[in-house]
Amino acid sequence: MTGEAYLLLENVSKIYHLAQKRFGGTRRQVHAVDNVSLKMARGETLGLVGESGCGKSSLARLILRLERPTDGSIEIDGVDIARLEGRSLKAARQRFQMIFQDPYASLNPRMKVRAIIGEALRNYRVGTRAEIDKKVEAIAKLAGLSSYHLDRYPHELSGGQCQRIGIARAIALEPELIVADEPVSALDVSIQAQILNLIIRLQSEMNLSLIFISHDLSVVSHVADRVAVMYLGRIVEIGDNATLFAKPTHPYTRTLLSAIPRPHPTDRGKKAQVSGELPSPLAPPPGCHFKPRCPFAQDQCSQSVPPLREIGTDHAVACHRAEEIIHQFSTIQPIAEQSQ
Repeated sequence: MTGEAYLLLENVSKIYHLAQKRFGGTRRQVHAVDNVSLKMARGETLGLVGESGCGKSSLARLILRLERPTDGSIEIDGVDIARLEGRSLKAARQRFQMIFQDPYASLNPRMKVRAIIGEALRNYRVGTRAEIDKKVEAIAKLAGLSSYHLDRYPHELSGGQCQRIGIARAIALEPELIVADEPVSALDVSIQAQILNLIIRLQSEMNLSLIFISHDLSVVSHVADRVAVMYLGRIVEIGDNATLFAKPTHPYTRTLLSAIPRPHPTDRGKKAQVSGELPSPLAPPPGCHFKPRCPFAQDQCSQSVPPLREIGTDHAVACHRAEEIIHQFSTIQPIAEQSQ
């Protein structure tokens, strides 16, 4: 990352306590986010990837203060939002918004589109009623919506149109940071490119800092400046887009990239060696969480948690054997090139 940090997470954790199975039983815990630290520059797009259940959405909710972290600090432009309450938190929320995964579930079915987009403006009293109506029309135009759409209910529109409404609502207050939680995964493939291009255009025009969450690596490679890989609540690798896709180091990152479909018949079957299933977040393995599935695992991996450490310019990995893996694969064609 270049430049001063706009978003700074230090040792952020979130523990959810589950109900007891029976009277007198041990209360179980889920470490949804486990000691995460990362930085993000103003105007940057950070891709956050990992399989379902790894903690991506939980981390997003912490950044937006929809949940309070169990431990750690979350600073946005120097302000620790994890400590804010009441009016201070409401004022801060003007600066960061979210685009949700399900375009239908995230919209109020009893409200017309005009009211949905204008709701945040009314809550923060941004101008008179006439000024708000005028601004809603301008925002809708930015998101590719017409006056026809403004007078319709969500159920009268398509999934792509509803996601445009969600995007328009997110930019209504002119925020500095937007978290997009898998914004195209619920849409038809034919619509996904349109929504992606819209997000990229708005990010550029409004100089937005964007956290783009997805499990689709091909989408992330198209959108993100840097990419962070999560596994069972931890960041296992983070680096700039080109480096991470060309020279993945953590065994889990290599596994994710090798799963990308390849169009050339000679590349079929070239997948990273990994076995086993994702461990239960209720009982994660000690040390490195990926150890039971890792072909490079040694005794050290279960004895201590590998720290996230720099192995190159803007490239960090949480693996005890990172240097050995780099050396082993230095003469092998990068995974990103194999898929071309």
